[in-house]
Amino acid sequence: MKRIFPSASLLCFALSILALPSLAQSNFYKLSIGGGGGITQSFTEVNKHAFGVAGYGSLDYMFTPFLSLGLEAQMGQINGGDYMTEPGNKQFSNSYKAVSGNGKIYLGAIIENDYSRLYNNIKGLYIAGGIGKMKNEVTYVVPTKTENTTYLEQRTSSSSSIFFPVNLGINFYFANSTGFYRYALNVNYQANITLNEYMDGYDASKVTFKGGNPDIYTFLSVGLKYNFGPIGLSRKNFRKY
Repeated sequence: MKRIFPSASLLCFALSILALPSLAQSNFYKLSIGGGGGITQSFTEVNKHAFGVAGYGSLDYMFTPFLSLGLEAQMGQINGGDYMTEPGNKQFSNSYKAVSGNGKIYLGAIIENDYSRLYNNIKGLYIAGGIGKMKNEVTYVVPTKTENTTYLEQRTSSSSSIFFPVNLGINFYFANSTGFYRYALNVNYQANITLNEYMDGYDASKVTFKGGNPDIYTFLSVGLKYNFGPIGLSRKNFRKY
């Protein structure tokens, strides 16, 4: 009689091939909420790049454990200058608020699955970029002094700016008793590039008829994230077993 079933060895081989992708699969939460605080630093035409304090809140949707889209809100102080030492006696303080959208890609999306301690520590490293809008409220600004009395530098107290955040950060994950990563410690460095010169309260473009360099501020923060919501399935190892 002619056999119509494959041999036992061939069947076992086929099943083992089909089972290989599942070995790397793991579950993850699709939503992540976080918050924290840190230090801002201004980079404007004002020479002294002073520090300020700010806080943030964030919400991310995880397409995979290593690819996400999210929203972030910030509020705090951006400071700069020193009227005692700054040319033109410039000094300002900006109580700003900002909202932005961003996309993140993590190192875990690029490197191969590995159950080593090194992989587990660096898989949360990410880069991110996006776009946002900030509200500037310059609560303190020193009038500019110049030798030319006809030169009046324009100062703005309330304004808005479109900005582009660029992030480099890392999540350190903490597993619960079932192996799910419910919590994460986040460290992030963000550079924010605005499209105008309003952040520091000084704008000479209407007098000199020349645009200066866009104002920039950075934000170094530490925060906590809480993962929750629907459960997703990843082809790459994410859970701690």
